[in-house]
Amino acid sequence: MKKLGCAGVFVLALLVAVSVLFAVFAATREPIAPAMETVGKVSGIPQRMLAAYTSAAAQLPGQVPKCTGMRWPILAGIAKIESNHAAGRTIKANGDITPHILGPLLDGSGVGGNTTAYPEGNNRAEGPFQFMPATWTGSGRDGNGDGDKDPHNADDAALGAAVYLCGNGRNLTNRAQLKAAIFQYNHSDAYVADVLSWIDRYSQLGNGTIRIGANATGNARTVITSALGEQGTPYSWGGGGPKGPTQGTCCSPSGKSGASITGYDCSGLTTYAYAQVGISLPRTAAAQSQHGKRIPASRGVGALKPGDLVFFAYNPSSDTTIYHVGIYLGDGQMINAARPGTTVRAEAIWDHGFAGGARLL
Repeated sequence: MKKLGCAGVFVLALLVAVSVLFAVFAATREPIAPAMETVGKVSGIPQRMLAAYTSAAAQLPGQVPKCTGMRWPILAGIAKIESNHAAGRTIKANGDITPHILGPLLDGSGVGGNTTAYPEGNNRAEGPFQFMPATWTGSGRDGNGDGDKDPHNADDAALGAAVYLCGNGRNLTNRAQLKAAIFQYNHSDAYVADVLSWIDRYSQLGNGTIRIGANATGNARTVITSALGEQGTPYSWGGGGPKGPTQGTCCSPSGKSGASITGYDCSGLTTYAYAQVGISLPRTAAAQSQHGKRIPASRGVGALKPGDLVFFAYNPSSDTTIYHVGIYLGDGQMINAARPGTTVRAEAIWDHGFAGGARLL
């Protein structure tokens, strides 16, 4: 056996060290299994508000025995449009919401878009479900058992909304009756369509906890788990590539520089995730939309499969205006690097600018 000289020993040691470092680096990039998440976290609903919706649905049979089909997604759909689930407020353990959520005075002054005076002009809608005082008088309920009926309490308001939607005993599993219930809440066809879209989205989530990306298999699962493994990595404009996070460049449309941040922008994350299954993607979201089988926005979110790219545009009918891309996880969710100041995260597909998807797997 030929002996190695000092230089040979040094080179061998260096090779071993490099191999160890490469193995350690590779281990840090190894995809992890999709995490179990609460429905509230995945859907963007504060957990305390979700508890109010589920409690109200459970209590409803005792309030309106002839009503059937009440589910938490119905209440969540209403509250999403009325107050975005009490966004920006503090929701206490007993359900009290502070500061109070108040609509504009209905006096025809033009504030809040109201240009028509109503009989209740000196009053305003209240709480996360935006009840008018007269409506609350008839439908208000004590949802948390404290002896009070308060439209500014999440439990009371959710149960009151459930009672109001049920009327004299609707079957809310019937789509026509569900539409009628929503129209009664707000006499607007556009409002009904908006609420229904959120009800349908929330209905996909079920109850309790879900494993995001659990329906993906094969290369789609590898892509998803690779992206999920990057959760918490900072957003960096121009950052990210096939090998993982990198320092970005200057500057985003809002003037944010990624030059000092190691992380991903939206297309950097998708480039990395797809590289793990041997697929090379171009660097921008608009260019990525031209790869694979294009799924038009007109087919809706329901046409997407886990692992598909999902796009957002200033003009959803024009691919040249696409500005953002994520990876579809299933159940109306995506993982993406959203914008400067955030980190890679899983969230509900945005309700604005949806421009369809692309299937590469």
